[in-house]
Amino acid sequence: MTMLTYLILIVALLTVLAISAVRHVPAGQVYSLYRRGKPVRLLQAGTHLVMPVMDRVTHKINLAGQTLRFEEPLADTHDVRGTVYWQVLEPERADAVFEQVDQLIRRGAKEALLAESATNPQDLGARVKQTLNSALRERGMMVTRVELDPA
Repeated sequence: MTMLTYLILIVALLTVLAISAVRHVPAGQVYSLYRRGKPVRLLQAGTHLVMPVMDRVTHKINLAGQTLRFEEPLADTHDVRGTVYWQVLEPERADAVFEQVDQLIRRGAKEALLAESATNPQDLGARVKQTLNSALRERGMMVTRVELDPA
C-alpha cells in the first residue's frame, strides 16, 4: 500500500469517529448515556458530544407520554381490558427502571383490580390510576389516564 492509501484510511477513520461523537437528541426526548455499563449522564434535547466507542445510548425516553394496552384480562376476578397512559416526569429517576415499566404497570394494575370490588368501570379506573401513581411517582413517572373496557 502506498502512503496515499494509508492517509485516506486514516482520514476516513477519523471522520467516522468524529461523526459518531455527535449525538442529536430530538425535542421532547431524553437519552441516557452509559459508559462501561454504568450511567454517565442524561442528554437533554439538543446536540451533544460523546466519547465514540466508549459511550452508548441505552434508553431513549419520550417525555410526551406513553401508552400501554392490555389485551388479555388484567385479573381473574375482573375480566377487564384497558389502556394505561403514562409519562416520565423525572428522567433521572425513571432511567433505572425504564426497561421494566411495562411489567410494573401490569403488576400494579392487577394488584389494584384484585384489591378492588367496585363494579363501576369508571370508578375502578380511577382507583387503578391512584394505585399505579403511588407506585410510579417515586420512580419519576406518572399515570395520566386509565381507560378500562369491561369484557
